[in-house]
Amino acid sequence: MAGNEGVYEFAKNLAHEHAQVIPVSVFVAVLCLCLVAGHLLEENRWVNESITAICIGCIAGTIILLVSKGKSSHILRFNEELFFIYLLPPIIFNAGFQVKKKQFFRNFLTILMFGVIGVFISTSIIAVGSWLLFPKLGFVGLNARDYLAVGTIFSSTDTVCTLQVLHQDETPLLYSLVFGEGVVNDATSVVLFNAIQKIDVTRLSGASGLRVVGDFLYLFFTSTALGIAFGLLAAYALKTLCFGRHSSIREISLMVLLAYLSYMVAELSDLSGILTIFFCGILMSHYAWHNVTESSRITTRNVFAMMSFIAETFIFLYVGMDALDIEKWKITTLSVGDSLGIYSTILVLILLGRAAFVFPLLAISNYMNRRATGSSSLSFKHQVIIWWAGLIRGAVSIALAFKQFTHSGVTWDPVNATMITNTIIVVLFSTLVFGFLTKPLINYLLPHAGTSALNHKESKDISEDMNLPLLSFDESAETNISRAKDNLSMLMERPVHTIHFYWRRFDDAYMRPIFGGPLANQSAA
Repeated sequence: MAGNEGVYEFAKNLAHEHAQVIPVSVFVAVLCLCLVAGHLLEENRWVNESITAICIGCIAGTIILLVSKGKSSHILRFNEELFFIYLLPPIIFNAGFQVKKKQFFRNFLTILMFGVIGVFISTSIIAVGSWLLFPKLGFVGLNARDYLAVGTIFSSTDTVCTLQVLHQDETPLLYSLVFGEGVVNDATSVVLFNAIQKIDVTRLSGASGLRVVGDFLYLFFTSTALGIAFGLLAAYALKTLCFGRHSSIREISLMVLLAYLSYMVAELSDLSGILTIFFCGILMSHYAWHNVTESSRITTRNVFAMMSFIAETFIFLYVGMDALDIEKWKITTLSVGDSLGIYSTILVLILLGRAAFVFPLLAISNYMNRRATGSSSLSFKHQVIIWWAGLIRGAVSIALAFKQFTHSGVTWDPVNATMITNTIIVVLFSTLVFGFLTKPLINYLLPHAGTSALNHKESKDISEDMNLPLLSFDESAETNISRAKDNLSMLMERPVHTIHFYWRRFDDAYMRPIFGGPLANQSAA
């Protein structure tokens, strides 16, 4: 009798293991299908990787829905913790590791305005608009924190579609602005979302707003400092311990593990893991990457890009499947007409929120650039592309919506279910419709011939001798005072370019000898 019970228990455990392995195996197979389809559609004028993954996800969801007789449309249940712990870190780290640092920091002030100030403006417009319009459309039940969360959820952009079309060599300035804003925007949205969770919605006041801004600034700067610290730690360890003498595997493993550790330490410290791992990636590519063997350099770039690509494809594939989740649609109590009204309202608010900061901030940026360097301004066509690039909503919006309105991907509340379906529809619509139109729009606005002219003057910003000291004990006091006045004047006229120039000199003199890397006049990084 005992033997039969043991056999039964073994069979039960085996069946349970199969029930867990089969869904994962099917999902991996669908991922492989996405890679093949993306390769075959590489030259297509309308389709990109994100659209391909979502379409295949919808098809797979439909098949699963038919096989399960309408019970479920997805193989795996989405968990926001899975997203933030395993899927987001490789995407953000790769963005920092692969970024063209010279262009990124040269335009850092504009990128920061878009990624920080822009998110605050967009969040305010979407939150207030939702608060005013949702009840008129018959959708009630959200509290003040929910409306603020809705603002951050739909302020998070996904610039992947645009970046896949823009050519970094032909339009480096435009590419740098779109890429930089996308990363800083995601980080700001998550940091602001977390700050909003601390608000006491029963006592909203001006002090509450200042507290949110204070929490945001604290999270922003401390998270950045932590990422820089981990990046420098990795660089110093690789430079002094010389792992490559014995095994390139160890040095690659150390880079991966320290990058991931930086993210986890930030999350455990209630900081922003996104900002931390992004700046950790920048510091690793600036210093640590030069301290490993040539084979490890090639391997790290390909491995980090591969991990990021698979994570992005996984997310969009799941979004396509989850769009057909019958359970959430059944829980929603709104009629079809009211639901369409909600979707349309959110999309209009996204368009308005985006326009409200892109064109004014670009006007300020153009004025500052003309005054500082006399370089070419971004034309109206370039401004339209930057505006368009931020209209698509993606993985971060989905993750934040699940975090706000579900518990481990599950909700039985009609209001929360409605917000999840709203987010999924907006992500699907923006990715498919706006994504389909991205390539034709950019090809129409920016014919490839002559597009690099915008950037020639940009590159001629500062041509001073990198070897000249700020002050010299070998020269007279009058010469030093004159040089100091010139330096201060240059700082006032061209702050970003001047800071970048002096940073390169400081980097050559003090940082690179300790942490590794070629001198600035030997490298274009």
